Amino acid sequence: MSLETLVDDFSLFDDWEDRYRYIIELGGNLAPLNDIEHSESFKVPGCVSQVWLVTEHQGDKLVFRGDSDAHIVRGLVAIVLDLFSDKTAADILQVDAKHAFEQLGLSEHLTPQRSNGFQAMVQRIRKDAAAALTD
Repeated sequence: MSLETLVDDFSLFDDWEDRYRYIIELGGNLAPLNDIEHSESFKVPGCVSQVWLVTEHQGDKLVFRGDSDAHIVRGLVAIVLDLFSDKTAADILQVDAKHAFEQLGLSEHLTPQRSNGFQAMVQRIRKDAAAALTD
């Protein structure tokens, strides 16, 4: 799903309670991770909730899968994956996640801890993309 689609979808809801439900719904659509992927080596540091992120190389693109133990955070994982997954490493490094976060209205409606977790996920993805460029 593109950022434009997410923005359009968010605009369909009149209040943030409905948007939170939609975020939770997005998280419910994530493919499950296996037990190994729920291990410490895939855990994203800096998140209050537990977040796991798996990076896979598919040709010249990076594909991300993830999960969280918290419903809203799982939805944020889904948004992050939509923003970054199935792109080349160079394209990933061009994504302005802060702008996307603001366009969706998340910056003013999430707790600082959830915002920090969102940024931690973005940093991890950018780190993986930068590493892919040097491989």
